[in-house]
Amino acid sequence: MTSAPSGRQPVHTQVVEGFGTVTLTPVEPAADAALIHRWVTQERARFWGMGEASRELVQEIYEDIDRRTTHHAFMVRRDGEQVALFQTYDCAEDRVGECYEVQPGDVGAHLLIGPSTGAPEHGFTGSLMTVFITFVFSDEAARRMVVEPDTRNTKAVSLMERTGFVLGPQVVLPEIVLPEVYLPAKPARLAFLTAPEAARATG
Repeated sequence: MTSAPSGRQPVHTQVVEGFGTVTLTPVEPAADAALIHRWVTQERARFWGMGEASRELVQEIYEDIDRRTTHHAFMVRRDGEQVALFQTYDCAEDRVGECYEVQPGDVGAHLLIGPSTGAPEHGFTGSLMTVFITFVFSDEAARRMVVEPDTRNTKAVSLMERTGFVLGPQVVLPEIVLPEVYLPAKPARLAFLTAPEAARATG
């Protein structure tokens, strides 16, 4: 994958035994847009919903996220190598909040694993999930982690179950049409991980 320096400081660093050092650094839209564009426009990332986006649009979307206090995007590095994109958001301030009863402390999350240039590595995504869960619940205000993978993305749904998430209802996330961003309607499967369940999953 790709390595690149960042002008921003990591918000989380975690050493995972047998895996490496994982850091989460806020996305720099201008610097990271080209890489993110390459990732989201690949067929393997079709459920991300940005397959037809231009590089300019990708930058605009992440500039919009960067301005918000309720949504955050992070570039994920393993031993300095860019390997994934991780996003968190306040469920009450996101379209998912229209699909279920949001509870105080609900934190939404999106994950996109970057393409690998080598052979698949067993346990790679699971190790990253451990880091992401630890990061989310390092905030004392976080009570529950909420994910909403596309219902057609059976691999993602299975991953959430293996990680300890409890599957919730199937919903349809509504279409979003704004000057800064367009999101099509999305069939999704909600899944939830509480703080106690997270402690067991990462323990």
